[in-house]
Amino acid sequence: MKPVTVSTDVPQTPEQVYEFLDVMAHHERFTDHYLTDWHLSGPRRGPGSRATVTASLGGTRTEVAVEVVEAEAPRQITERNVSAAGRRVARGTYTIEPLPDGGSRVSFSYAWERAPLPDRLLAPLVRATMRSANRTAMRRLSTELARHAPGAGT
Repeated sequence: MKPVTVSTDVPQTPEQVYEFLDVMAHHERFTDHYLTDWHLSGPRRGPGSRATVTASLGGTRTEVAVEVVEAEAPRQITERNVSAAGRRVARGTYTIEPLPDGGSRVSFSYAWERAPLPDRLLAPLVRATMRSANRTAMRRLSTELARHAPGAGT
């Protein structure tokens, strides 16, 4: 399946954005519209930090294990997601780029490594559902960043 990428521009520096996103517990604040029942384990931040969540999308609920597998401050964080009893494996990657006039562009790309047959058969619908949920998450991330790490001049 083709990956889904969404992005938002925020006034915070890449360092401020990375500092916020690097803490796994912060993700609940901007994704709890579709990821609930958060249980954290491992280190608080960085590779090895983990969460088990319940994803509610498209009328279905499934448990998802999320683990940070790569982190390159202040540019990128990659998570590995496993669900559907291991039949669905994906990578979620946050990329943070400085904007020419200040602030940052935060992109999130969700790429399936393995997907169950129903997901593959309904790929356009699955991708549209993920895109919508992640667009909402990016809008909410912008709000949470403003609360956590105000941008210059705010």
